Amino acid sequence: MNIRKGTSHLAFDVQEQLRAPLVEALLQYNRNRHASFHVPGHKDGHWYEQVGLSLSEQGEWSMLLQRMSQLLSIDVTEVEGTDDLHHPTGAIAEAQQLAAKLFGSEETHFLVGGSTVGNIALLMSCCIQPNDIVLVQRNVHKSVLHGLTMAGARAVFLTPQMDAASGLATAPTSDAVEQALQAYPEAKAVFVTNPNYYGMGIDLRQLVAITHRYNIPLLVDEAHGAHYGLHPAFPESALQAGADGVVQSTHKMLGGMTMSAMLHVQGAMLNRARLKKLLTMLQSSSPSYPLMASLDISRYYIARNGQEAFEEGLKAVQLVRAALANLDAFEVIEIQSTHSQSAYCSLDPFKVTIRCRERLCSGYKLLDQLALHGCIAEMADLRHTVLVFSLGSTLEDAKRLIRALQAVAVTLDNNTPYTKIQAGTYMEITDASAHPIVMADGHRLFSEPVSFSIYEQEPVRPKQVLVQEAIGHKAAESVIPYPPGIPLLYPGEIITEDVAQQLIMLAHAGAKCHDAEDESLRTIRIVDTEEEKGIEE
Repeated sequence: MNIRKGTSHLAFDVQEQLRAPLVEALLQYNRNRHASFHVPGHKDGHWYEQVGLSLSEQGEWSMLLQRMSQLLSIDVTEVEGTDDLHHPTGAIAEAQQLAAKLFGSEETHFLVGGSTVGNIALLMSCCIQPNDIVLVQRNVHKSVLHGLTMAGARAVFLTPQMDAASGLATAPTSDAVEQALQAYPEAKAVFVTNPNYYGMGIDLRQLVAITHRYNIPLLVDEAHGAHYGLHPAFPESALQAGADGVVQSTHKMLGGMTMSAMLHVQGAMLNRARLKKLLTMLQSSSPSYPLMASLDISRYYIARNGQEAFEEGLKAVQLVRAALANLDAFEVIEIQSTHSQSAYCSLDPFKVTIRCRERLCSGYKLLDQLALHGCIAEMADLRHTVLVFSLGSTLEDAKRLIRALQAVAVTLDNNTPYTKIQAGTYMEITDASAHPIVMADGHRLFSEPVSFSIYEQEPVRPKQVLVQEAIGHKAAESVIPYPPGIPLLYPGEIITEDVAQQLIMLAHAGAKCHDAEDESLRTIRIVDTEEEKGIEE
């Protein structure tokens, strides 16, 4: 048996991994040349081929439709030989087992609804009664809040660490988790995000030790760390650290198609039967076979090529970092932070987070300027712009980005000053029903339980006011800058002066936010206090 084990955590039978069971099943389906009398209606892509031929005078349309017809030849359904995601016994079962062995889990589930469906399923698998308590990192993706809502759970929000050098939030400290569990030992799980959108990560091993001491699982949204543990240049994965349930966006950092992801499970802390049942409820009964095939291909490619799979991408990002070191216009979050108040101990080498020196340009403006030079960044916030590399990045990509950065650098001057950002982007819940626990130095470690429900809680009508007039009032809507999809404001949360200032700056920068009724962010919905008093009376 040829076992590959080296400087990464990979340890697997190479010969066993050199198969792609689901891809092979789909290729066999193609070879059989059946006449389709089953769904989907495009009949193995033939309809797209016919439409493409009928539009031959429209060259680009015709070419696109021809390509789609080729892809859709494997867009099949649950017929003989293709297996069933919700009751896998053949090719899908084998593909998931191989993925589990490569990524280091005991069980792996293919997801066709992105990490979103995995986060929701994990939370709902742990919450078995209404009002169950879960300890949740404050700055999580909105899908985690949706999971809490669907579970009817109560969240004890853990305050994240704030990195002094960058001003960015990472994850809560082990002390915060420990003290929260001491206060709420009945908690069903602890849920954190690692790494964050900027690639900053903490040591999960400490959190695993604490949660397991309380006999509850550590759940990790590792959407941006699907590649972790697969190369010595990458931080260790959440599975390697001992986490119980881990969700990875294979489409973000590996080779999966958009919406394809994986949910990994290990240990005895999770109710796996309940988890599987929830996945059948939350995922489509007609899952996409091209999406699942892309997961099988991603796993196969990494197994076949090992660390070499990532070398070109790493060379590309190293070239860009070297160029940025010679561009005084930009500051870069470093891989090895030496700042005494650093809130992270690892940084994804595939993430390059930059900002303009002297606050000459907002992150949004920098993103737009790079786009004018043909380089589309992943996301921006008020201060930073995030550039994402992967195993698909090339040296040519890197050189084009360097030229764009050089061109943008010479346009920056003191005529484009940027308002100083106030600290505290991620505010702790201050709802009247959620008085925070405060440490001796005034920093909040965690909140009291905050209830989530899919049902309406307060029969009051919201009132739309200018943001400046909303200070001191309860928010009646969420405001979620997207990306990264981390809520700045929750319904029921008191709108502080700091939050109002953040909203004003986001509006000025042209940020895109989800859930806010006024997309311009000039106004916001608050709870009408007069209406609320009338109901109470």
